[in-house]
Amino acid sequence: MARVNEPTVVVDPQVLAGLDNYVNLPAAQQPTWYSAEALAVAKAQISVLPPLVFAGEVDRLRDRLAQAASGNAFLLQGGDCAETFADATADRIRNRVKTLLQMAVVLMYGSSLPVIKMGRMAGQFAKPRSNNDETRDGVTLPAYRGDAVNGYDFTEASRRNDPARLVQAYHTSASTLNLVRAFTTGGFADLRSVHEWNRGFSENPANARYESLAKEIDRAIQFMAAAGADFEGLKTTEFYVSHEGLLFDYDRPLTRIDSRTGTPYVTSGHFIWIGERTRQLDGAHVDFLSKVRNPIGVKLGPTTQPQDVRDLIEKLDPNREPGRLTFITRMGASKIREEMPKLVEAVQGTGCTPLWITDPMHGNGITTKNGYKSRRFDDVMDEVRGFFEVHKAAGTFPGGIHIELTGDDVAECLGGSESIDEASLEERYESLCDPRLNHMQSLELSFLVSEMLSKR
Repeated sequence: MARVNEPTVVVDPQVLAGLDNYVNLPAAQQPTWYSAEALAVAKAQISVLPPLVFAGEVDRLRDRLAQAASGNAFLLQGGDCAETFADATADRIRNRVKTLLQMAVVLMYGSSLPVIKMGRMAGQFAKPRSNNDETRDGVTLPAYRGDAVNGYDFTEASRRNDPARLVQAYHTSASTLNLVRAFTTGGFADLRSVHEWNRGFSENPANARYESLAKEIDRAIQFMAAAGADFEGLKTTEFYVSHEGLLFDYDRPLTRIDSRTGTPYVTSGHFIWIGERTRQLDGAHVDFLSKVRNPIGVKLGPTTQPQDVRDLIEKLDPNREPGRLTFITRMGASKIREEMPKLVEAVQGTGCTPLWITDPMHGNGITTKNGYKSRRFDDVMDEVRGFFEVHKAAGTFPGGIHIELTGDDVAECLGGSESIDEASLEERYESLCDPRLNHMQSLELSFLVSEMLSKR
């Protein structure tokens, strides 16, 4: 990602008053911090730190998403369910980036479209919770809300909601972004190298069904080389970061006014999404994010009604700006074919052309007999197929996928070509929140989605 000029902070009382209207509205999923004084100190520290991303990068992403919404690009968004400070190591960041780059090459070939690469990273340190507290053996402590709020260990000290963690989240995100920028501009993302990584995947006997597609990609790259294609231009790639806009005490101090336009940008990430639990029309999250220039996503679950979609469009995209609004459907494999068509139909006639992408993970959760939260790979793929079927029937474009994944050799989701079973979960389960596709399952998904894109 090329650096652009940092926006200058301009104090505009009218703009800031509108931006801060959210404080007058109900705000779901906010932690109760142990100290108001400590929170004030943390927010003050964050507010004077440099932005993590820049307005020009955000604007470029909005343009790219507009291309996807019109059917001329495809979005690949993926990463951890919830990042942790401990896992923000060079090796693990590299593995996540590597996995997304590998998937992107396969998707790009299958779709014959540019693939927008976006990580759930450098900011995904907070998670919504069903309950504020957790009880074990008669002991009740605050629920784990992600490393930006508290620790996972079930102790009073660990589970204290500590605002100092917000500052640590900033610094961990900054170091993550520094490494991501180095990987994506320093030759690591060279198309030829990425293809070589995929060749090893396809030559594995368990993945023999994908060997034909891998050979086609190989011939295409050889042809480009023989034709004298400029591989210098293929050694770098754009890469964007995203997270759920959950914690006002983090995102608001990192919201800056761009001196070029006088408009606010959330500089904690390029793309911010609103979760299923916080998308209330009269709530603080929708109001706050309606005031910023970042492209905004909204998760839509199976209970979403057509009027909800129309109301969200009016609130978040009143000017019908291409690339502004992304709808992320998370219906579940058993419900997507029934529930999603009415939402796609609801958009027609509004003048809005949102980008539609699928999150096939969150609607397919199960608990295994041995007590692990998991998902079945077959259910994930069935929801993706349903997503494509709905768009084909409606004549609209299936514009992307949103996946919880890791680049590591974990076992958290059942099935796939590795045939991960419940016994495997006991040996290689690492997630502190929701189960993720591992490296091999992520690549398998990309080959299957590539086949769907080639037939659309």
